[in-house]
Amino acid sequence: MALHLGDTAPDFTQDSTEGPIKFHEWAGDSWVILFSHPKDFTPVCTTELGEVSRLKPEFEKRNAKAIGLSVDPVEDHRSWAGDIEETQGYGLNFPLLADADRTVSNLYDMIHPNANDTLTVRSVFIIDPNKKIRLTITYPASTGRNFAEILRVIDSLQLTDDQKVATPVNWNDGDDCIIVPSVSNEQAKELFPQGWDEKKPYLRMVKQPKR
Repeated sequence: MALHLGDTAPDFTQDSTEGPIKFHEWAGDSWVILFSHPKDFTPVCTTELGEVSRLKPEFEKRNAKAIGLSVDPVEDHRSWAGDIEETQGYGLNFPLLADADRTVSNLYDMIHPNANDTLTVRSVFIIDPNKKIRLTITYPASTGRNFAEILRVIDSLQLTDDQKVATPVNWNDGDDCIIVPSVSNEQAKELFPQGWDEKKPYLRMVKQPKR
Protein backbone atom coordinates (compact mmCIF):
# COMPACT_ATOMS: atom_id res chain seq x y z
CA MET A 1 0.00 0.00 0.00
CA ALA A 2 1.43 3.37 -1.00
CA LEU A 3 1.99 5.88 1.76
CA HIS A 4 1.08 9.52 1.24
CA LEU A 5 2.17 12.78 2.78
CA GLY A 6 0.34 13.33 6.04
CA ASP A 7 -0.19 9.62 6.69
CA THR A 8 0.90 8.22 10.02
CA ALA A 9 4.16 6.35 9.55
CA PRO A 10 3.45 2.66 10.20
CA ASP A 11 4.84 1.31 13.44
CA PHE A 12 6.90 -1.87 13.48
CA THR A 13 9.32 -3.94 15.51
CA GLN A 14 12.42 -5.16 13.70
CA ASP A 15 15.97 -6.27 14.48
CA SER A 16 18.83 -3.85 13.87
CA THR A 17 22.53 -3.30 14.47
CA GLU A 18 21.50 -1.74 17.80
CA GLY A 19 19.12 -4.54 18.80
CA PRO A 20 15.35 -4.75 18.33
CA ILE A 21 13.75 -1.45 17.32
CA LYS A 22 10.17 -0.58 18.25
CA PHE A 23 9.91 2.20 15.73
CA HIS A 24 7.49 4.69 17.28
CA GLU A 25 9.08 4.20 20.69
CA TRP A 26 12.56 4.63 19.24
CA ALA A 27 11.50 7.76 17.31
CA GLY A 28 10.16 9.43 20.45
CA ASP A 29 9.70 13.17 19.91
CA SER A 30 12.38 13.44 17.22
CA TRP A 31 12.20 13.96 13.50
CA VAL A 32 13.26 10.78 11.71
CA ILE A 33 14.95 10.06 8.39
CA LEU A 34 14.07 6.48 7.47
CA PHE A 35 15.92 5.35 4.36
CA SER A 36 16.45 2.06 2.57
CA HIS A 37 19.40 0.89 0.52
CA PRO A 38 19.44 -2.01 -1.94
CA LYS A 39 22.15 -4.23 -0.50
CA ASP A 40 25.11 -4.44 1.89
CA PHE A 41 28.66 -4.45 0.54
CA THR A 42 27.73 -2.33 -2.47
CA PRO A 43 29.64 0.81 -3.50
CA VAL A 44 26.98 3.53 -3.64
CA CYS A 45 25.44 2.41 -0.36
CA THR A 46 28.84 2.44 1.33
CA THR A 47 29.30 6.12 0.45
CA GLU A 48 25.78 6.99 1.58
CA LEU A 49 26.07 5.38 5.01
CA GLY A 50 29.41 7.06 5.58
CA GLU A 51 27.83 10.43 4.75
CA VAL A 52 24.87 9.89 7.07
CA SER A 53 27.32 9.01 9.85
CA ARG A 54 29.32 12.17 9.13
CA LEU A 55 26.17 14.30 9.25
CA LYS A 56 24.94 13.00 12.61
CA PRO A 57 25.76 16.30 14.40
CA GLU A 58 23.73 18.19 11.79
CA PHE A 59 20.75 15.90 12.32
CA GLU A 60 21.05 16.34 16.08
CA LYS A 61 20.96 20.15 15.71
CA ARG A 62 17.56 19.67 14.10
CA ASN A 63 16.24 17.16 16.67
CA ALA A 64 16.44 14.51 13.95
CA LYS A 65 17.91 11.04 13.78
CA ALA A 66 18.51 8.58 10.96
CA ILE A 67 17.69 4.91 10.61
CA GLY A 68 18.64 2.79 7.60
CA LEU A 69 17.31 -0.47 6.21
CA SER A 70 18.05 -3.27 3.81
CA VAL A 71 16.88 -6.86 3.51
CA ASP A 72 20.29 -8.21 4.53
CA PRO A 73 20.75 -9.91 7.94
CA VAL A 74 22.15 -8.04 10.91
CA GLU A 75 25.40 -10.04 10.82
CA ASP A 76 26.10 -8.66 7.34
CA HIS A 77 25.31 -5.13 8.51
CA ARG A 78 27.79 -5.39 11.36
CA SER A 79 30.49 -6.86 9.14
CA TRP A 80 29.96 -4.17 6.49
CA ALA A 81 30.28 -1.41 9.12
CA GLY A 82 34.04 -1.96 9.17
CA ASP A 83 34.27 -1.30 5.43
CA ILE A 84 32.23 1.88 5.81
CA GLU A 85 34.55 3.27 8.48
CA GLU A 86 37.69 2.21 6.58
CA THR A 87 36.69 3.74 3.25
CA GLN A 88 34.58 6.73 4.34
CA GLY A 89 36.33 7.76 7.54
CA TYR A 90 33.20 7.62 9.70
CA GLY A 91 32.01 4.65 11.72
CA LEU A 92 28.37 3.64 11.65
CA ASN A 93 26.64 5.66 14.39
CA PHE A 94 22.95 5.03 13.72
CA PRO A 95 20.89 1.83 13.54
CA LEU A 96 20.54 -0.28 10.40
CA LEU A 97 17.38 -2.36 10.29
CA ALA A 98 17.84 -5.97 9.20
CA ASP A 99 14.59 -6.45 7.29
CA ALA A 100 15.19 -10.02 6.15
CA ASP A 101 11.48 -10.91 6.44
CA ARG A 102 10.46 -7.79 4.45
CA THR A 103 8.17 -6.55 7.23
CA VAL A 104 9.24 -2.91 6.99
CA SER A 105 9.92 -3.03 3.25
CA ASN A 106 6.34 -4.07 2.59
CA LEU A 107 4.84 -1.61 5.09
CA TYR A 108 6.67 1.26 3.40
CA ASP A 109 6.47 -0.04 -0.20
CA MET A 110 10.25 -0.11 -0.53
CA ILE A 111 10.39 -2.99 -3.02
CA HIS A 112 9.51 -1.97 -6.58
CA PRO A 113 9.17 -5.15 -8.68
CA ASN A 114 9.78 -3.46 -12.01
CA ALA A 115 13.12 -2.17 -10.70
CA ASN A 116 14.09 -5.22 -8.63
CA ASP A 117 11.70 -7.74 -7.15
CA THR A 118 13.88 -8.72 -4.18
CA LEU A 119 15.94 -5.69 -3.14
CA THR A 120 14.76 -2.39 -1.68
CA VAL A 121 15.05 0.78 -3.75
CA ARG A 122 16.59 3.97 -2.35
CA SER A 123 13.53 5.25 -0.49
CA VAL A 124 13.61 8.22 1.91
CA PHE A 125 10.91 9.16 4.40
CA ILE A 126 11.04 12.24 6.61
CA ILE A 127 8.74 11.72 9.59
CA ASP A 128 7.89 14.43 12.09
CA PRO A 129 7.57 14.11 15.89
CA ASN A 130 3.83 13.44 15.48
CA LYS A 131 4.77 10.36 13.40
CA LYS A 132 3.39 11.98 10.23
CA ILE A 133 5.13 11.43 6.89
CA ARG A 134 6.27 14.81 5.61
CA LEU A 135 8.42 13.84 2.62
CA THR A 136 9.00 10.82 0.40
CA ILE A 137 11.69 10.49 -2.27
CA THR A 138 12.62 7.40 -4.28
CA TYR A 139 15.93 7.16 -6.12
CA PRO A 140 17.10 4.51 -8.58
CA ALA A 141 19.76 2.10 -7.36
CA SER A 142 22.44 3.71 -9.52
CA THR A 143 22.05 7.19 -8.01
CA GLY A 144 23.38 8.10 -4.58
CA ARG A 145 21.25 10.44 -2.53
CA ASN A 146 22.00 14.07 -1.70
CA PHE A 147 21.70 14.22 2.07
CA ALA A 148 22.31 17.97 2.04
CA GLU A 149 18.88 18.12 0.38
CA ILE A 150 17.40 16.04 3.20
CA LEU A 151 18.77 18.55 5.72
CA ARG A 152 17.44 21.43 3.61
CA VAL A 153 13.94 19.94 3.60
CA ILE A 154 13.99 19.45 7.37
CA ASP A 155 15.03 23.10 7.77
CA SER A 156 12.14 24.16 5.53
CA LEU A 157 9.57 21.97 7.28
CA GLN A 158 10.59 23.13 10.73
CA LEU A 159 10.51 26.79 9.66
CA THR A 160 7.19 26.62 7.83
CA ASP A 161 5.53 24.66 10.63
CA ASP A 162 6.19 27.60 12.95
CA GLN A 163 5.92 30.60 10.63
CA LYS A 164 3.44 31.78 8.00
CA VAL A 165 5.93 31.39 5.19
CA ALA A 166 6.86 29.00 2.39
CA THR A 167 10.36 28.49 1.00
CA PRO A 168 11.08 29.28 -2.67
CA VAL A 169 13.10 27.38 -5.25
CA ASN A 170 16.67 26.53 -4.17
CA TRP A 171 16.06 28.03 -0.72
CA ASN A 172 18.59 27.42 2.03
CA ASP A 173 18.40 28.33 5.69
CA GLY A 174 18.76 32.11 6.00
CA ASP A 175 17.47 32.97 2.52
CA ASP A 176 14.38 35.09 1.88
CA CYS A 177 11.02 33.35 2.14
CA ILE A 178 7.52 33.80 0.71
CA ILE A 179 4.56 34.99 2.76
CA VAL A 180 1.87 32.35 2.30
CA PRO A 181 -1.15 33.50 0.25
CA SER A 182 -3.59 32.81 3.10
CA VAL A 183 -2.07 35.71 5.04
CA SER A 184 -3.64 39.06 4.13
CA ASN A 185 -1.55 42.21 3.88
CA GLU A 186 -3.11 43.45 7.13
CA GLN A 187 -2.07 40.26 8.90
CA ALA A 188 1.34 40.42 7.27
CA LYS A 189 1.93 43.88 8.75
CA GLU A 190 1.60 42.37 12.21
CA LEU A 191 3.61 39.24 11.45
CA PHE A 192 6.34 40.94 9.43
CA PRO A 193 6.64 44.55 10.69
CA GLN A 194 9.96 44.92 8.86
CA GLY A 195 8.02 44.83 5.60
CA TRP A 196 8.32 42.73 2.46
CA ASP A 197 8.98 42.97 -1.26
CA GLU A 198 5.76 42.46 -3.22
CA LYS A 199 6.66 41.08 -6.64
CA LYS A 200 3.01 40.23 -7.28
CA PRO A 201 0.03 40.21 -4.90
CA TYR A 202 0.56 36.45 -4.53
CA LEU A 203 4.37 36.64 -4.40
CA ARG A 204 5.59 38.56 -1.36
CA MET A 205 9.22 38.03 -0.42
CA VAL A 206 10.29 38.57 3.17
CA LYS A 207 13.41 38.09 5.24
CA GLN A 208 13.45 34.69 6.89
CA PRO A 209 11.87 34.78 10.34
CA LYS A 210 13.79 33.24 13.19
CA ARG A 211 13.45 29.46 13.40
